[in-house]
Amino acid sequence: MSGEVLINLTPMETRVAVVENGVLQEAFIERSRRRGIAGNIYKGKVVRVLPGMQAAFVDIGLDRAAFIHAHEVMPPGTPAEEQLSIGHLLHEGQALVVQVTKDPIGSKGARLTTHLSVPSRYLVYMPDAPHHGVSQRIEEDRERERLRGLIEVALVEQSLEASGGFIVRTAAEGVGLEELSADMHFLLRLWRKVSERKVTAGAPSVIYDDLPLFMRILRDVMRDDIEKVRIDSRENHVKLIEFAEEFMPDAVNRIEHYAGERPIFDMFSVEDEIQKALGRKVQLKSGGYLVIDPTEAMTTIDVNTGGYVGHRNLEETIFKTNLEAATAIARQLRLRNLGGIIIIDFIDMEDTEHQRQVLRVLEKSLERDHAKTKCTGVTELGLVQLTRKRTRESLEQTLCEACPTCGGRSTLKTPETICYEIFREILREERAYSAETYMVLAGQAVVDRLLDEESAAVADLEEFIGKPIRFQVETHYSQEQYDIVLM
Repeated sequence: MSGEVLINLTPMETRVAVVENGVLQEAFIERSRRRGIAGNIYKGKVVRVLPGMQAAFVDIGLDRAAFIHAHEVMPPGTPAEEQLSIGHLLHEGQALVVQVTKDPIGSKGARLTTHLSVPSRYLVYMPDAPHHGVSQRIEEDRERERLRGLIEVALVEQSLEASGGFIVRTAAEGVGLEELSADMHFLLRLWRKVSERKVTAGAPSVIYDDLPLFMRILRDVMRDDIEKVRIDSRENHVKLIEFAEEFMPDAVNRIEHYAGERPIFDMFSVEDEIQKALGRKVQLKSGGYLVIDPTEAMTTIDVNTGGYVGHRNLEETIFKTNLEAATAIARQLRLRNLGGIIIIDFIDMEDTEHQRQVLRVLEKSLERDHAKTKCTGVTELGLVQLTRKRTRESLEQTLCEACPTCGGRSTLKTPETICYEIFREILREERAYSAETYMVLAGQAVVDRLLDEESAAVADLEEFIGKPIRFQVETHYSQEQYDIVLM
């Protein structure tokens, strides 16, 4: 599988597209005014302690106070029976060094922890952790043992002083002692600077700011199968090369400046794919389709056969549609950056072997996802339930806002419904004020219905209240908007 990373940079916005086999798989967008803060370390101030929730709010300098739970304040690995209440751990006005684990999403403030960590290309340094570990994504036991051994050798041979622990990242699979040692030096040097700022900085203030998106993507996403990294900014191309020469020398030859006349995101139809990812319906090549509905609590995905009829029988049609849907769903989760609980309603399959194969294809497709996912299998209702770690806003939350007309419902009241609301409102106004005439201001569709299908009802209402009712079209009114003027 071959891949490319496309980086589009402007003074206001950074956009990154990860393309595999010519198809967009992930999109990252960071705007200068709304830059993601997950991973940043702050010196904050506790503003409110909530004993009933075992949590506290911390001011870290954002518009909304951030949230921290008691277990994120206790030392890692503390047994449940030894955990203290939040009131014993924190008090209002207390300065607290915290790290953001989740960006503010919607109405929710940022989530925090006091278990700090700083990442590099191959390692994550955790100053308060008592042990070293290896990413669970590296599954081969021999490789895990080799990497664990290299960490110990690097600490001894290089005489590195580290009181905490290191976690070996997935990208370190197959690397040698030299690369791990270089990362250790970098992380410990960085941590010394962070430690100094912890003492001198006031609260609230930033102590450690993670890399900008165009560098972070190279650190976190770069793999052997990424053949090219194209960036359309000459100035930042130089910065990216310098960063790669210091930390990722094997990637230098794959980074190039894109100077083409066409916008870089027009390659591989990235712009079109982003627009499609904002829609509710996803068309499958077979003729089937997905319907994706994100909600506050979870995301539901429904699979439908659509126009696909197969060649043999209904069971084959359903099986083929579900197989294609499994792959498409894994891609959509990455592309839309959907997180939390995800419920998938595949088309019912009677053959248990077909069920097993569809689940296996889904799990296999999710392996390429950099976000942690966990599939819990099929529920009693035949639904597939999985979770995907959410650390930043979804693509829709980044690019869109709730519709001011429908208020985020995704539906509008019909003109008929609005007409009957107007009738009820006129009756209320008549009882309260008894005006001479009533003027209804409404959108074109509503006025048309009042003068046509509802004309008999209007006549009955005029006769009932004994007053004339007039209508006026307001072209700038939405379908649900109306006013009643007393004359």
